[in-house]
Amino acid sequence: MIKVGIIGGLGKMGQEAIKAISKDKNMQLSGIVDIFFVNETKNIDNIEYKVYGSIEELADKVDVFLDLTGPNTVFENAKKTIELGKNLIIGATGLSNENIEYLKKISDEKNVNVMIIPNFAIGAVLMMEFSKKAAEYLNEVEIIEYHHPAKLDAPSGTAIKTAQLIQEVKLDRGELVGTELIKGARGATLGDINIHSVRLNGFVASQEVIFGGLGQTLTIRHDSINRESFMPGIIMCIKKIGEIRGLIYGLENLL
Repeated sequence: MIKVGIIGGLGKMGQEAIKAISKDKNMQLSGIVDIFFVNETKNIDNIEYKVYGSIEELADKVDVFLDLTGPNTVFENAKKTIELGKNLIIGATGLSNENIEYLKKISDEKNVNVMIIPNFAIGAVLMMEFSKKAAEYLNEVEIIEYHHPAKLDAPSGTAIKTAQLIQEVKLDRGELVGTELIKGARGATLGDINIHSVRLNGFVASQEVIFGGLGQTLTIRHDSINRESFMPGIIMCIKKIGEIRGLIYGLENLL
């Protein structure tokens, strides 16, 4: 039985994760960390869970923590969890390359396993892998990611990870011409890849990777219609966290 604690478990994503974990006979949700509901008991899907005010309070009761908070707290949460010697799955975005390198260093020192997962949807991971393959043949590409207005960061972790994977094949699109009449009209850039972030009601999480070539375009798109799409990936990570060593970045490392 894998004992799980969720940090930020009372948001929309967290509540879906609670339902998914409670349905798996090999897992037990030991508690939730949420500073807004300290010492309360929450009823989710007719099961009551205790809410703790800190990671330290819950640490002795869990084998692995799942962090579903946000960019403002994820790094400090991760440092604290690793220092406590607990395996960690990070589903929150907002970590810089420097943050990730530091977490890798301390996870190695503490012999703790860490997964940083920009997107738990298996279809989204396939979209990223297909995009990496397409970049071997089409060297012009832009990324458009779509999320709900409550998402706290832009661009998304999925868009950043996609751009990083594409750059591994040494994309060289050449110099762009033209002038932005309105600053930001061409989006943000990561390396030489333009990324555009859309925030509108009606979206959960979607992304298009658009490639261009002589006389042709190729669009690779993934849509998460609801948050249930992330649950198989979360369950997979919880089951496999004990099998990895050190820190991994991206669900593709488990497929």
